[in-house]
Amino acid sequence: MDSKTVVDMIEASSGVHFSGFHMDGLEVRNKETGQPTISAAENLHRQPFVIGVAGGAASGKTTVCDMIIQQLHDQRVVLVNQDSFYHNLTEQELARVHEYNFDHPDAFDTEKLLSSMEKLRHGQAVDIPNYDFKSYKNNVFPARRVNPSDVILLEGILVFHDSRVRELMNMKIFVDTDADVRLARRIRRDTVEKGRDIATVLDQYSKFVKPAFDDFILPTKKYADIIIPRGGDNHVAIDLIVQHIRTKLGQHDLCKIYPNLYVIHSTFQIRGMHTLIRDSQTTKHDFVFYSDRLIRLVVEHGLGHLPFTEKQVITPTGAVYTGVDFCKRLCGVSVIRSGESMENALRACCKGIKIGKILIHREGDNGQQLIYEKLPQDISERHVLLLDPILGTGNSAVQAISLLLRKGVPESNIIFLNLISAPQGVHVVCKSFPRLKIVTSEIDIGLNEDFRVIPGMGEFGDRYFGTDDDDQQVVIRSQ
Repeated sequence: MDSKTVVDMIEASSGVHFSGFHMDGLEVRNKETGQPTISAAENLHRQPFVIGVAGGAASGKTTVCDMIIQQLHDQRVVLVNQDSFYHNLTEQELARVHEYNFDHPDAFDTEKLLSSMEKLRHGQAVDIPNYDFKSYKNNVFPARRVNPSDVILLEGILVFHDSRVRELMNMKIFVDTDADVRLARRIRRDTVEKGRDIATVLDQYSKFVKPAFDDFILPTKKYADIIIPRGGDNHVAIDLIVQHIRTKLGQHDLCKIYPNLYVIHSTFQIRGMHTLIRDSQTTKHDFVFYSDRLIRLVVEHGLGHLPFTEKQVITPTGAVYTGVDFCKRLCGVSVIRSGESMENALRACCKGIKIGKILIHREGDNGQQLIYEKLPQDISERHVLLLDPILGTGNSAVQAISLLLRKGVPESNIIFLNLISAPQGVHVVCKSFPRLKIVTSEIDIGLNEDFRVIPGMGEFGDRYFGTDDDDQQVVIRSQ
C-alpha cells in the first residue's frame, strides 16, 4: 500500500471495497473559493456537516451513530432520529394499530423533518418531538431542544427516500446488516423496550417490515456514499468515517479563504469556557477566571507562530537535547482598555516583556479616532503581539495596525490576538493586511445593527473590569 493518507483513500476509493468499507463516490460539497465581499459576510455562518444514516430496522444505525459521536468528542454533534417525526395516529388508526404500517414513507411527517433540518442548517435551535411508541403520540413527553452544531447525524430507515432530505446531506451512510440478525435484534428490542409479545412482532415483521424493506428501504442503498457491512461491528469503517469528518471540520470556512487566519482547535473545555463567559448570568469572578484561561490559550497559540532557532542543550543526564530557542525581540501592544485584560497572560508566558498601549475612541458607528499611543522606542525591530479580545467591524484594528506600520513594524511581524472575531472584521483585516497573522479562539456569526458581535459576550472591558457604561464619561469599545 502506498503512503496515501486516510482522507486520500476515502476521496479516491469510488466504487472500491476497502476492509469491508464500500464507497460509491463520496460527495463533498465544494466551498466558495473566491473572496466574499463584506456585504456577503453579513449572512455568513458555518454550515454544519450533515450525515444521513439509513438502513433496515435494527440494522445497527443507532450504534453507528453513537460510535461516531463518541469518537468526535471534541466537536459539537447532535443526533436527529426520523422516528421522532412519526404522525400521530388517529382514533381510527389506534383502534387498528396492529394493521398500521410504521415502515411506510407515509407514516412520517417529512415536511416537519425538512423544516427542522433547515433551521438547524441555518443556525437556529429547534424542538424535536419525543414520540411515544406506546400511545403513538408525539405530545406525551416534552419536546427535545436541539441546538445548531458542527455535525448533524440524521438517522432513520427512510432518510434517503425523499430526494429533498437527501439533498441536505454532505455524507450518506447505509448500514447493511443480515436480515436474520436484524430480525433477532427487532424481537429483542420490541419485546423489552416497547412491551410487545413475540407473536405480534413476528406478525408485524412478515406483514409490514420485510415488504417495506424490500420496497422502500433497500432501493435507497444506491444513494449511499458509504455502505457499512455489519454495522457497529465494523470499527475500521467507522474509524475512517470519523477521520474524514475531522478533516472536513478542521478549519473554519474563513481559514480556507485567508491563510493568515488561525482558529485554535476547539475542545469541550474551550466550548465550556466560551459558554461561561458568554452567559449574561455569569458572575464577574467567574467571567475573569475563565476569560484568563482562554486568553492564556490564545497567547500560547500566538507565540507558536513566532520564528524560532534551533538550539542544543546538555541535559542533567549528560545527553544532548536538540530543541529551539525563543524569539528574543518581542513586545506586546494592547488596545486600551479591553486589550489590557490580555496583558497578564502575556507577561506570564514571556518574562519581562515590554507592552505598549494604543487608545482608540469610537465615534458613531464606524468612525475611529486614535487619541493616545505609548510604544517601545525600538518597536520597529521587534515582533509585535497586538492584543484586543474582540474583533468586530475591524475599524479600530485597522487603526492600530496602521499605526504600527507607520512606526516601522513590518506587517509580517504583527500577530493579532483576540478571543472572538466577527467575519466582517476578519475580512477587513485580512484583506487590508494579508501578511500579518490573526489568532482567535472562535469566529462568531456576525454583527447586529448596532455593530456588536453576535452572539458575542457583551462589552468585554466592562464585564472584565467590573465597570458599567453609565459610569463612564468616555465609552471605549473594542472593534
